Amino acid sequence: LSNSSNIVIKCKAAVAWEPNKPLVIEEIEVAPPQANEVRVKIVATSVCHSDLYHLYEGMHKDGFPVVLGHEAAGIVESVGPGVTEFTPGDKVIPLFLAQCRECHFCKSPKTNQCANAW
Repeated sequence: LSNSSNIVIKCKAAVAWEPNKPLVIEEIEVAPPQANEVRVKIVATSVCHSDLYHLYEGMHKDGFPVVLGHEAAGIVESVGPGVTEFTPGDKVIPLFLAQCRECHFCKSPKTNQCANAW
């Protein structure tokens, strides 16, 4: 991995431009990570039921366009200011929901369903 933390990168993504329409595989630009953000190079992904629910049933039309495929595995490509837990090259798994790391679910090794994410 090169040091690209201050440049826009291009990659391919499954983009949903509007509800109930097929995904479009296209090249997108990804901005450099901002404060407390991590930019991840995805090496494997899939579109899961949560993605499909938002595409076909749950997301308001103002939520588009959106890149689907959060069930993934990747490598930290670059980090923004303030990020201390990750460094470029770390292997990571993105989550659909944020984690507070303080509730009983976040402290459990059995689930990642944060009680405070909503």
